[in-house]
Amino acid sequence: MSDVFADRVVIGSEDRLAEMFGGSLGKDGIKFSAGNPNADLFPTAQIKVALNDAIDKYGSQIFEYQTVSGFTQLRSRLAQWAAKTAKIKAAANNILITQGGQQALDLIGKLLLDAGDKIVVEAPTYVGALSAFDQYDPCYYDVAMDDDGLNLEELETVLQNHSDIKLLYTVPDFHNPTGVTMSLTKRKKLVELAEKYDFFILEDTPYRDLRYKGEKLPAIKSFDKHGHVLFVSSFSKILMPGLRIGWVAADEEVIAHLRTLKTSSDLETSGIMLAALNQYLENSDLDRHISSMLPTYRKRLDVMLDVLDNTMPTDVHYTRPEGGFFIWLTLPKVVNAQTLLREICIPKDKISFVPGKVFYAHRDHENGMRLNFSGVNEAQIKVGITRLAMSIREAIAATEVGAVL
Repeated sequence: MSDVFADRVVIGSEDRLAEMFGGSLGKDGIKFSAGNPNADLFPTAQIKVALNDAIDKYGSQIFEYQTVSGFTQLRSRLAQWAAKTAKIKAAANNILITQGGQQALDLIGKLLLDAGDKIVVEAPTYVGALSAFDQYDPCYYDVAMDDDGLNLEELETVLQNHSDIKLLYTVPDFHNPTGVTMSLTKRKKLVELAEKYDFFILEDTPYRDLRYKGEKLPAIKSFDKHGHVLFVSSFSKILMPGLRIGWVAADEEVIAHLRTLKTSSDLETSGIMLAALNQYLENSDLDRHISSMLPTYRKRLDVMLDVLDNTMPTDVHYTRPEGGFFIWLTLPKVVNAQTLLREICIPKDKISFVPGKVFYAHRDHENGMRLNFSGVNEAQIKVGITRLAMSIREAIAATEVGAVL
């Protein structure tokens, strides 16, 4: 039967997302692997009211087919939100609403990438984006991450050597997986490079409103004068992932093409959910809701960094993010994080993390790991990170006496 499947379906190959997890932790396990927001912070009661209000307002009409772009009023609200929080100039016609940010990534890949087309990605980068782009069979070029975001000198070398780069994918705010934030200087310079070498920037930023320390930066899109930047965000992290509502801000021509692709894919995002979100934004103060979440996440980040500082070996390095959900650990090269997870951390320590290999386009780095702090409480962080540090110490010691891990 495999002979009839399209070339993009590689039977028996490892799927990037499936590689992220493996094994059972049991009921007392501690998951540093998931990218979940804290469900206790969801505005469940307000969303329930918004759903009922939307049904009362629109009646049975709300259950009919709606427009593929999404409600005009909601798109206008999103344009205003983009202007307020990211300094992006946009109107309703510059917005397309999608089934979460993931559909936006898929539609943009479908729009821009033919087999063999060249795309630059951060190393490491968001595994879900790689999974979306993989099906279009692009040629990936990795560019390393610095403490202030993408290494632009390395990027320009790639651009000089490959004039036909079509797309650069970046997560500039509290990067998934490293937690790093791109500096203001690099944001401006990146747009200049896009103009000079004529490529698109896909700015994926679901975490930008979750800043716990430091100063908020304008979006890369805010410096875009010629339509080179496609801005993608979602409500999965700032409200709740089950809404499955994301959005793209781009020039009208790009939005028109994405709208056509979305029409052939799913016709529309759920009208009732969009009406409920629109009603929630009318009823409630989104800024206040986000502000109410920040102390919880800030405390969890601080606790995880504190435990890492007090337990990790000196040859283990980790990022110190100012927001988002993730910290990135780099182990000595002799330690394979995936082997550590499979053989020690899951069966013995009952903890999980995401091994770094899946975050690289070519799966060629094996000594990194992503830790999530948003979905675990402070007690779990203290216990779990202490266990992890002990197992890393043992793994390093084992390599020093000739064992392989």
